[in-house]
Amino acid sequence: MKLAVCIRQVPSSEARITVSPQTNQVDLKGVDWVISPYDEYALEEALRIRERLGGTVLAVSLGPDRVRNALKTALATGCDSAAHISDPALDGADSYVTAQVLAAFLAREQCDLILCGQKGIDEDMGYVGIALAEFLDLPHVSSVTKLEIGAESRSARAHREIEGATEVIETSLPAVMMAQKGLNEPRYPSLRGMMLAGKKTIRAVTPAELGIESPSLLNRTRVMSATLPPERKAGRIIEGEPREAVRELVRALREDAKVI
Repeated sequence: MKLAVCIRQVPSSEARITVSPQTNQVDLKGVDWVISPYDEYALEEALRIRERLGGTVLAVSLGPDRVRNALKTALATGCDSAAHISDPALDGADSYVTAQVLAAFLAREQCDLILCGQKGIDEDMGYVGIALAEFLDLPHVSSVTKLEIGAESRSARAHREIEGATEVIETSLPAVMMAQKGLNEPRYPSLRGMMLAGKKTIRAVTPAELGIESPSLLNRTRVMSATLPPERKAGRIIEGEPREAVRELVRALREDAKVI
């Protein structure tokens, strides 16, 4: 099977995010960049499918030069090849443009299965996988927590959690699957994997090579401004004997916080 994994590089969840007072936009200078955790689930699932059924795994991402670090990590984890789509016109690309460019690239790869994360932990939209499937005219399943592939029947059975139940969806391949937390436990790159990754070449691709001209890369969304959430008030510790503390707690919840 030929599998593709769409990789998104996002600020580390431990990064301290600030908003520039000059631009009212998130200031990302100096933050550490990592593979989005949901994409790690997609990557791990692709590797497990290859281990069971054979084939190859291709990692693809788009963005500035720093994205190559994420692709190197994917190669070290076990991907067979990687492709980096870059162009100045892609700086600040929104989800629509991202899906448009990824679809143009993957349409030429003729993959049996495309996996991506349910969402990026930065913008939290969950849009790219759905739009990617639409551009490619392929079926898709989101929030996948279990995936079974029938190689001979060229079919997939995806499980996803809904309120109070598990939904099971069957579809033909090729298809797009969006990985949710719980699908698997991602592995870490091994020393051997990191050494092998150093010998692999990341293919460089431009939108023009995919038949997409810069004027067509028009964002459909624009961030007007960004603000940090308001600071929380300090908590209050109620001391004293349990009986009196409980009485004071109930009074504070009823009269001060007005939640009961």
